[in-house]
Amino acid sequence: MAEESSDVKAAAGEHRTTSSLEHAYKVSYVIEPSPNNILNRMALSETSGATISTSNEENASTPDGEKPGSNSEEDKEEQDADSEHPFVLVNGVSISYNTGVFQIVVKLPHEPYEIQIMVSTQEQVQDLRASIVELPSTFQYSCFHLEYNGERINDFVELSDVKGLSAGSELKLVEDPYTEKEARLHMVRIRELIGAAGDRIDTLHGISAGLSLHDTVVPPEVSATSADTNGKTAKPASLEPAHAMGDYDFDAPASVRTLLPMEQNPASKTVKAISVSPWNPPPHHLRQQGHLLYLQLTTNEGEQYQITSHVSGFFVNRSSNSKFDPFPRPPPKSISAHSLFVLISNLSPSFLTSFNSLQESNGTRDPLTTFQPSNAIASNPWLVAPATSSLSAHQPDLTRTQETYLVAGVDNTETLRDWNEEFQSTRELPRETVQDRVFRERLTSKLFADYNEAAAKGAVLVARGEVAPLNPTESRDAQIFVYNNVFFSFGADGVGTFTTEGGDEAARVAVGKDVAGVRAVNQLDIAGLFTPGTVVVDYMGKRLVGQSIVPGIFKQREPGENQIDYGGVEGRDVVAENEAFVPVFSKLSKALRVKRHAVWDKEGKKHVLEGSVETKGLLGTDGRKYVLDLYRLTPLDISWLEEHWSESSEQDDTSKAKSYPHRMTVLRPELVEAYWRLKMGDYVKDEVEKRRSAPKDVNAIEQQNRKEEEHSTANEAEQNGADDSGATNGDVTNGVKPEKTIEVTATSGGSAKSGRDQERVDISGFNLALNPDVFCAQVPQTEEEKEEWAKDEQEVRAVCDFLHQKVLPELAHDLKEGEVGFPMDGESMSRLMHKRGINVRYLGQLATLAREQDTRLQALNALAVQEMVARAFKHIANRYMKDLPVVFAGACLAHLLNCLLGTGLSEGPKAQVDEDFKSLYSDADCSFTKVTPKSLRSDIQSQVQLRYRYTLDGNWTRAIKHIQLLREIALKLGIQLKAKDYEFVPKPISQSGPEQTLANGDVATPVADGHATNGASSKKKKKSGSHSSSPPSATSNLPEIPLTFAAEDVLNIVPIIKDACPRSTLAEEALEAGRISMMQNQRELGQELLLESLSLHEQIYGILHPEVARVYHQLSLLYYQLDEKNAAVELARKAVIVSERTIGIDSNETILSYLNLGLFEHANNNTNTALFYIRHALELWKVIYGLKHPDSITTINNAAVMLQTLKHYHESRLWFETSLAISEEVSGKQSVNTATLSFQLAQALALDQDPKAAVNRMRDAYNIFLALLGPNDRNTKESESWLEQLTQNAVSIAKHAKDLQARKIRRVQFNPKVTLATRPQPQVGQSPADAASGRDSRNVIGLDSRSIDELMKFIEEGGETSKMTPTKKRTNRNNPKRRGGAMLGAQA
Repeated sequence: MAEESSDVKAAAGEHRTTSSLEHAYKVSYVIEPSPNNILNRMALSETSGATISTSNEENASTPDGEKPGSNSEEDKEEQDADSEHPFVLVNGVSISYNTGVFQIVVKLPHEPYEIQIMVSTQEQVQDLRASIVELPSTFQYSCFHLEYNGERINDFVELSDVKGLSAGSELKLVEDPYTEKEARLHMVRIRELIGAAGDRIDTLHGISAGLSLHDTVVPPEVSATSADTNGKTAKPASLEPAHAMGDYDFDAPASVRTLLPMEQNPASKTVKAISVSPWNPPPHHLRQQGHLLYLQLTTNEGEQYQITSHVSGFFVNRSSNSKFDPFPRPPPKSISAHSLFVLISNLSPSFLTSFNSLQESNGTRDPLTTFQPSNAIASNPWLVAPATSSLSAHQPDLTRTQETYLVAGVDNTETLRDWNEEFQSTRELPRETVQDRVFRERLTSKLFADYNEAAAKGAVLVARGEVAPLNPTESRDAQIFVYNNVFFSFGADGVGTFTTEGGDEAARVAVGKDVAGVRAVNQLDIAGLFTPGTVVVDYMGKRLVGQSIVPGIFKQREPGENQIDYGGVEGRDVVAENEAFVPVFSKLSKALRVKRHAVWDKEGKKHVLEGSVETKGLLGTDGRKYVLDLYRLTPLDISWLEEHWSESSEQDDTSKAKSYPHRMTVLRPELVEAYWRLKMGDYVKDEVEKRRSAPKDVNAIEQQNRKEEEHSTANEAEQNGADDSGATNGDVTNGVKPEKTIEVTATSGGSAKSGRDQERVDISGFNLALNPDVFCAQVPQTEEEKEEWAKDEQEVRAVCDFLHQKVLPELAHDLKEGEVGFPMDGESMSRLMHKRGINVRYLGQLATLAREQDTRLQALNALAVQEMVARAFKHIANRYMKDLPVVFAGACLAHLLNCLLGTGLSEGPKAQVDEDFKSLYSDADCSFTKVTPKSLRSDIQSQVQLRYRYTLDGNWTRAIKHIQLLREIALKLGIQLKAKDYEFVPKPISQSGPEQTLANGDVATPVADGHATNGASSKKKKKSGSHSSSPPSATSNLPEIPLTFAAEDVLNIVPIIKDACPRSTLAEEALEAGRISMMQNQRELGQELLLESLSLHEQIYGILHPEVARVYHQLSLLYYQLDEKNAAVELARKAVIVSERTIGIDSNETILSYLNLGLFEHANNNTNTALFYIRHALELWKVIYGLKHPDSITTINNAAVMLQTLKHYHESRLWFETSLAISEEVSGKQSVNTATLSFQLAQALALDQDPKAAVNRMRDAYNIFLALLGPNDRNTKESESWLEQLTQNAVSIAKHAKDLQARKIRRVQFNPKVTLATRPQPQVGQSPADAASGRDSRNVIGLDSRSIDELMKFIEEGGETSKMTPTKKRTNRNNPKRRGGAMLGAQA
């Protein structure tokens, strides 16, 4: 709302409907259809041939055809002028745009015998193959190759390398003989294609993983209407369907139904069953004859067929359930085909009809909602449909148990991969050309996705105790495991490495920091420096680290040799040096602002290291240099440690309670980078002042600048040429590239050129790096060393002071003033803090700052307290679950949740533990059963005080937002809960309606009959919570008192994964280049770069990826600003779906995407559709935050503007009033935001025929603007003008009403023969006597007795304070000029 303070425009097209939330969530949003699918075909055709080259000269030639948004010759002339200034990407790679997209023809062996496909020269042949496989007319093909001019084309070459291939060329598709692997994968693919695959159950993907609600948000009838009017003038309100906000209740609590998809009609069944036959695998002698697999098919007609998979294809054999005869049936019953799909269609008469029906059903959904994520792990919702719902029904599927064999083969050897070799080989791929970089980054993204999935699955199995340790005699925390070629260990201090740092607590933090450090090194991409694949998985209270096995890490060295080649070997006691590691470590340290410094071993011997002593270098047996243990890339936060950490090992209970749990309090890299920028700015200012105080002649200046340019050019050449290490990217982690010179705008006199030259500052002399080993028990030996060490310590203290004195107060100030988007939940708050370089441990200080400030920050205080309570609960729950068998997890979590959130229903909840399980696990630690609400509250208060240095108020439990806190806890622990109306307080006796609530309290799944998912009547919402509590386990004793949570409500626990996957620097460079070009008014070039970035993201990440969702989001905003409304809507829709499926259906980013989609639909004249999206976003907002979020003011305001567009003036007025009420509560009555909303409400009141209230509101706005902004401000003048117009309008209406009243009196006086039957009928609230005499007892103003001047004076002085009923005085209804003027003002 801060940006709205100076803009009182309320029109749909001009009003700022995007909230200030955008500032907080401006993450790089990317688009990702890989060319491996049909969506990318469409995306490629849209790019009109944007390709990349490595030319150092700009080629800004205009591609064939007009680009969107460049319709005039002026744009072309402007582009020609701009082309004189070539744009070079940060790494020295320029982008040129040629017609690299063209159409080719593919000849097929079967119908339709020929297809046409758009391709790009950047693509590989395998991308074209993948597109053919996914086209509706050719998806039966999977085992084939392509030929051109009679020669077979290699699948792994680029299309540009195919000699003679051009637009219109004809390729021939040739079917290949099958291998066993190809036959198995063909079987798996056809099962999924025809809808014969059942639901999958695995350890990684939870219930309803990758869920999207987008297709069910807008009712079908509204979608159809929007499609008819897309981009056209909106229909009259009378012809539009009822708008989405008709029954919206602002004060209704959050409804869990918002997170549930609609129950769809079951899809058409194409076959009854298809599976591997009991006769499989073929015996040896038949393998020699080409038999690969034996399958069994049951058609919808009930016929069962035994099928042989042969090298030549598939055919029906003569086997039965009891007889083995795998040879073809004799004619005429012999049926065979190269594709299993074709064979089934020949066997089952109803197959094609059912399949077409299935395709039609799938066609009603957005394709993005059906694709399986390939490069990302699908999001798991925290609230899922009950098992009794059809959405979670478990279907029988025999082949589900056979999928491991079908995918990986008999021995499961096809999925066993040498992860480390793959990682390092990919890192060593060439990167000279853009095509090389695209291929390398694409392979890297896919490899990390595969590894993360494999490692996470293995970690879950290790945590469940299903993998045997390599060292079973060691303690549990010290055990190590190898599964699927991934090395696993626990994030605990099993061997005493962190004894002095905080033990298990320090070890747990260290592994989390390590994976972040590995990600930073991967992002820097330094040639010659390698990292192992690293993943951290939190599951069931345990933290596990999964790493690829580094060759030689377990090798026993010769006596006298260290196990580590560089850095600390055994803590700080033994330090190893190796000159071979110095060059690569120096590049790493320079990029991360780490100072080259000395350390001393236990004997006092000095060693000079490039990084922290904890950062280790290992020379693998493969000859590669590996960097390990990257958890200390930045210095310790000494200010925090000195205040909150006790060094004493012998602590009494009091000091233990006061001491921070561990010593691993490192500063964030973002803070170091912010401090570096601050100091660099000071350096530049000093240099400028020096030059101004001692000016030189022009020749000397030019000579100096030539030297600087030569120095800069030499550095750039080294960056782009000789040093191809990738380290020259600079601190890519923070988006910073190394700069050699900075030009400061000249403010002194002289010529423009000499002024510019005088202000050009060479920053190569500036250097700031921090020593990460200060305050870590290092003991300098000489006086010089001690002096240098003291300087290093002082620099680190300065960074800590910078955090406390500048960064934290600035964040609180920016949130107070609305300069950044207000966080919605714990995740968005954490991300905002991390972006500013603030550790989460400062939540307590942030909450204290918020509590001491104005009312706007009270919401921040409440959110911070909620986040601290949720994190404290997480630590407590992890403590109880760490050594608990899996079968007790539901009972443990349900009991802890009852003690925290269910005390309103039951003050003394008892744990529901199955006695049979207790007898089976006699050694299980069931101490959680002893937890009481009082002890849990005390424990949470202690944890908050211990970890965040914040004292919770005595009534903090009463201020809990139950649903919101439950969501935070579930997301942090990976819990998937049953969707039901959880009862947190006793149910009133009057609320006994069974509406939409089943007998056991489960929420009935909404039916696909409109927008029921969005909840939708307020009556039903008010009954949320009216249900009976969940029943206990069948084997446990029935509780005597009702409980909010039962063990059965915890349906699943999914792992929380932290990976080290780097982002694509190439795609982000193109995106940033596009933004810069747009800012420089190079619109055509900017759009080309944006489309190129889109294509790169799609190729590198794949469609379903969080980075792709963010790029979709950013590009949609850019296209909206360019007035490309249709493109903005399409990109925003994709952003919504991809965000839902990869980030979460109720994540803050998803909500923001929905809000933008609503804005763009409204701009595209689909206001009804827009309102459904806005409503859904508001419902989600209630779930994750609750009511009255500060930034919801903007959204409510936008909805009011949209209702005005639909001419629902009264409803619009109500929404404006709600927006103003929230603003007054959040920002105060005397604020610019409140004045702006009062201004808009006054216009709405004028439209709603309430002139007096409109005058009062406009006067309020004027007075606030006058007091805060002064009489000369534009807002003040505009509100003054409006106040005059509205006052004149009110006077005119009052005069007209007076004349009307006078005429009524005259009619009564000149009609002496009035009888009872003809007596004037009294109006509502008027007595018969008053009606007969012409008096109006309700007219307290005395309208008929005052002059116009008196009435004008009365209105200007404020009049009554009571609200006027909008149904009264509708005399202005027939004055379109006045109404139009009011509306025009709303748009002004």
